[in-house]
Amino acid sequence: MKNGIVAKLNLLEAAAFTAVVALYIWRWQLHRPNTWIIFPVWLILSWVLHRDTPKTLGWRADNLRPATRQAAKLFALFIVGLLLVGIFLGGLHRLIFPALEPRRFLTYFAFCVLQEVGLQSLVMNRMLGVFRNEWIASATSAALFATLHWPNPVLVPLTFIGGAAFCRLFARERNIIPLAIGQAILGSLVWWAFPIAWHHGMRVGPGFYSFPH
Repeated sequence: MKNGIVAKLNLLEAAAFTAVVALYIWRWQLHRPNTWIIFPVWLILSWVLHRDTPKTLGWRADNLRPATRQAAKLFALFIVGLLLVGIFLGGLHRLIFPALEPRRFLTYFAFCVLQEVGLQSLVMNRMLGVFRNEWIASATSAALFATLHWPNPVLVPLTFIGGAAFCRLFARERNIIPLAIGQAILGSLVWWAFPIAWHHGMRVGPGFYSFPH
């Protein structure tokens, strides 16, 4: 762990941001939906205070080709794994097309972009200011990300595994574009590969319990 007050403040900010997101998921989105404004304000203030740039945030196109090439290797491995899991769990009897329907996929992709901005451009960036080892920073960021998917028994472990791998890619290439695309593809495959009775339509928080059976 890196020394100094700055490192401790980085760790505190990443944990606090995750806690506020969890609070929104579990309480505010139902009773105080307008509180979503906290997140863009927090992000902007944080980036200004930390003097982040488009490159440090991963909003760049200059390295898109190598970043995509590196990410594609990981995505291919995950895709094959999800396809095998889906076949084993009877996925051939479930339609994958609803998850990949263009309008639905684009909406989900936009949501994935927002998730990657929060995870990489804030949480992972702060963890890189805390830990010298990028794998430790990645695993810690992924653990925080996974907690936001509680109590979903499918998404919690998968978001930890995928989140750690994605964060490691971000540390190497600093580009969230291929990561958002990959998350959208992999998330759609997760929806298909696992029975809906397990993941409740990919819901998290209280929505997981209110899913109609």
